[in-house]
Amino acid sequence: MAMAPRCSTFTTLSTLLFVLLVYSGRSPAAAFYLPGSYPHRYRPGDALAAKVNSLTSPSSKLPYPYYSLPFCAPQDGVRRAAESPGELLLGDRIETSPYRFSMLNNTAALFLCRTDPVAPAAAELIKSRIDDAYQVNLLLDTLPVVRYVKNPAAPEVLLRSTGFPVGVRADDGEYYVYNHLRLTVLVNKQNGTTRVEALMATADAAELISFAGGKEGGGYTVVGFEVVPCSVDHDAAAVRGKKMYDEIPSKATAGCDPSVVGMRVQDGRPLVFSYEVSFVESSVEWPSRWDAYLEMGGAKVHWFSILNSIVVVAFLAAIVLVILLRTVRRDLAQYEELGGEAGGAHAGDELAGWKLVAGDVFREPSHPVLLCVLVGDGVRILGMGVVTILFAALGFMSPASRGALVTGMLCLYLVMGAAAGYAAVSLWKTLRQGDTAGWRSVAWRSSFAVFPAVGFAVFTALNCLLWYNGSTGAVPLLLFFGVLLLWLLVSVPLTLAGGLVASRVRHVEHPVRTNKIARQVPAARCSPWVMVAAAGTLPFGTVFIELFFIMSSLWLGRVYYVFGFLLVVMALLVAVCAEVSVVLTYMGLCVEDWRWWWRAFFASGSVALYTLGYAVYYLVFDLHSLAGPVSAALYVGYSLLMALAVMLATGAVGLAASFCFVHYLFSSLKMD
Repeated sequence: MAMAPRCSTFTTLSTLLFVLLVYSGRSPAAAFYLPGSYPHRYRPGDALAAKVNSLTSPSSKLPYPYYSLPFCAPQDGVRRAAESPGELLLGDRIETSPYRFSMLNNTAALFLCRTDPVAPAAAELIKSRIDDAYQVNLLLDTLPVVRYVKNPAAPEVLLRSTGFPVGVRADDGEYYVYNHLRLTVLVNKQNGTTRVEALMATADAAELISFAGGKEGGGYTVVGFEVVPCSVDHDAAAVRGKKMYDEIPSKATAGCDPSVVGMRVQDGRPLVFSYEVSFVESSVEWPSRWDAYLEMGGAKVHWFSILNSIVVVAFLAAIVLVILLRTVRRDLAQYEELGGEAGGAHAGDELAGWKLVAGDVFREPSHPVLLCVLVGDGVRILGMGVVTILFAALGFMSPASRGALVTGMLCLYLVMGAAAGYAAVSLWKTLRQGDTAGWRSVAWRSSFAVFPAVGFAVFTALNCLLWYNGSTGAVPLLLFFGVLLLWLLVSVPLTLAGGLVASRVRHVEHPVRTNKIARQVPAARCSPWVMVAAAGTLPFGTVFIELFFIMSSLWLGRVYYVFGFLLVVMALLVAVCAEVSVVLTYMGLCVEDWRWWWRAFFASGSVALYTLGYAVYYLVFDLHSLAGPVSAALYVGYSLLMALAVMLATGAVGLAASFCFVHYLFSSLKMD
């Protein structure tokens, strides 16, 4: 009867995970817009202004400010947009731009500016940005601009990418800049409009639209933003004396074709910039406007990954079930039958060796403080990951709120300090059999040691490199010290508070007494650490497909938003790590090796070795275009941090599962 509630809870959780998986797989943007998030409705003639973000490159991981190149600036000056901590940590620097237009007002080619003659240093900088494939990123109503290009392998298929190149290097070796933009704004007409009258313009006049709508509804929403970049060699006479937003002859841009270039980058030659815009009514509704950006191919691959993981989980669960229901119960039955002194010698020959280490199995391991700190860090990282993915799968991390995911992760990591302190001190009390002496040292070290210290050192070193190179990827000094202050004023007190609570809570008592003299461990034919290293292949096999998509999102700029799949994969990863650790712990106890604590941690934590190896593989075969030592340093530094976080989180899961298994195992053993 005691198993019924557990089975019911497991069924409920499984159903919830499955619903989240199907829900997120059907419509990536359907869950994004929660109550309190409303579209911005524009009336015909309302002003719209595009913004610019940092210049980014798929080969160089150093984003740079948009106005680091000689682009046109707004007439009223460049202003920075308000940004969240997550946006700043991601290297976003959103600023105003001169690209302005009115709702439903199609315009011909408009003159933006004619720069000063390009200095040799500026010309070399433009050429360097073109060689590194830097992209210009425009934003309109939080939507990034999209460019469509033909697939070289299948010309009838169009490839979609955000942003457009700064320029191109032609076959003749000359550099050309994209100086004319043909913009298309997709709009959706909202319900509630009582009257819309449109008078389409002739060839020499703009649209004239009168509008009257209800106060509660109507208007138009922006549901798409597309661009065709062109390199046009403007006639000097045609742009002479022009002011910003003056029309220029249509013949100057009539041949706007991305494959034809005209504006060459040359020392002492000014650059002329222009743009045109057209509005197209779309059937795409506002809640679904992000679908085009978040649509990810390979849904069958995700399902294959999940089915593969389920097979691994079922296989390991069967092994654990056999151990618990057959082997352990059989050994316990034989042990009770052979009780007494007469059966003692016979039991040593016929019974499994795990019962012979009952007096040493809960002996304190070597370096207990370090083990407690590692487990505390692992609980913190695991809690942050689970809650973040759960909230993202439910739609609370909207892509319209740039940087919301990173901001959420940062806040959760700080708050999870309470869980880290509680887990570390609880394990310390359990190892010391209720003795609370030294818990303050464990809690303090959980606040600063291992992942916080390593992460802060790597982050500071990489940030200094970005500062030195003038990249927007460098965290502003004010935010840097702000995060450090939050760590000292929020995370550290919460960690100490969690440790204080754990020191006053009753600890888990050992079911058997520990002998004063440690039992000698028999010599093993093969080092148990070989099995520990090999055990990481099973958890890695659970996540390696999703790891590819995550790495592509981090380093190739591809969008990853199938958090329903990721939530299920994480649940399967936790199950595999627990089962692998239990199996290896039982195998060690059977050969009378009672030193299981560290092996249980690294049995599941060894998946980090394969994660790091996959990062090297990804760098060589999928990220071969990575340019520059700074980009390589960023990749190596963040890959090491990722592997360390994986080791701590999975190691904590493995140790917790093994402890529960060992505690249950020896609780069933009747000792004199």
